[in-house]
Amino acid sequence: MTTQTTPSRSILKRGALLAGAATLGIGLAAGLADGALRFDHPAFAQPIQLSGVQTQLPSFADMVEKVKPAVVSVRVKQTIDGADDGQGSLDDLPPGLRRFFEQQQPPRAQRPGRPEPRQGMSQGSGFFISQDGYVVTNNHVVDKASEVQLVTDDGKTLNAKVIGTDPRTDLALLKVTEGGSFPFVQLAPAKPRIGDWVLAVGNPFGLGGTVTAGIVSAQGRDIGSGPYDDFLQIDAAVNRGNSGGPTFNQKGEVVGVNTAIFSPSGGNVGIAFAVPASTVEQVVSALKKDGTVARGFIGVQIQPVTPEIAEAAGLKQPQGALVAAAERNGPAAKAGIKRGDTILSVDGVSIKDARELSRKIATYAPGSKVKITVWRDGKEREIGFEVGRQPAA
Repeated sequence: MTTQTTPSRSILKRGALLAGAATLGIGLAAGLADGALRFDHPAFAQPIQLSGVQTQLPSFADMVEKVKPAVVSVRVKQTIDGADDGQGSLDDLPPGLRRFFEQQQPPRAQRPGRPEPRQGMSQGSGFFISQDGYVVTNNHVVDKASEVQLVTDDGKTLNAKVIGTDPRTDLALLKVTEGGSFPFVQLAPAKPRIGDWVLAVGNPFGLGGTVTAGIVSAQGRDIGSGPYDDFLQIDAAVNRGNSGGPTFNQKGEVVGVNTAIFSPSGGNVGIAFAVPASTVEQVVSALKKDGTVARGFIGVQIQPVTPEIAEAAGLKQPQGALVAAAERNGPAAKAGIKRGDTILSVDGVSIKDARELSRKIATYAPGSKVKITVWRDGKEREIGFEVGRQPAA
């Protein structure tokens, strides 16, 4: 063991010496000129200083003091259906384990009575967006809620009710049931840039009032949760219980609502996803007004335009959304859009791909009149279109 470590120590000493030589420059050269290296030489009498080099790390302390009081912990009592006897399904178990558990349980017909619904508990995060007590959180935090309580940063517990939810974007709007004036934060008017500093505040693992920092890692992420995926990806530490909590920019504005993490272990690995503020603003406005979100609907099955499809259709580049099928009596079919059409733009705004078409149509109120440009038989055609209503989830 000694013979292995000795060389590495020699290398470390020599490396340190060379680094010192680079810093000391001429003074050390003068010492060497005397024929021996003496550490009492004047070149070593003064501490080494790096002139002109300043390192200053960012501090979020002032901003945290400003926004933290607006962030709350969300505690939810949920009614859980007891129809599965509280055991859950065995279908996802390996065959051997499934047989074992089936042998341990009596046949369903022999089980006494119908199990009563049970009360469960869940927790997440949220934040005030108005002085009169409106709070934003995730839909999955308050799903099937029978009772909702908010715990403020100073430890006060407030009762709240669910004003409305939107499963498609996983957002929910709550309202404190008692009167009062509450600290609140604002949604950012502009999208953050990739590389911008951000701060996540929330209630991970029930700890409450936890602050973590990171950067925006990516934009426009599609994680397969629905047709309107447009997530910010951040690397600030986000864990279970952070759901529904805000992500702030350096101005103290909310740029996103933390919704999901990518984690093989179930804990933070530096990949988290947040609903962007622009989506939050649209959804919250609709929930506050109607309790639901009414989205536009086109009534087609669409797919991406690949380079091969573009070449076959005579398009100069692969863009737009290819109509694979138009629903019978749906809005698109009534307007004359048919299978094989490539939708290029809506009201003059170019459509990059199929996902962008879904998001674009969803921004229109049902009944709106729009112009859709399609590519058919080697040329563009403009078609008048009345936006339909998105069916219930």
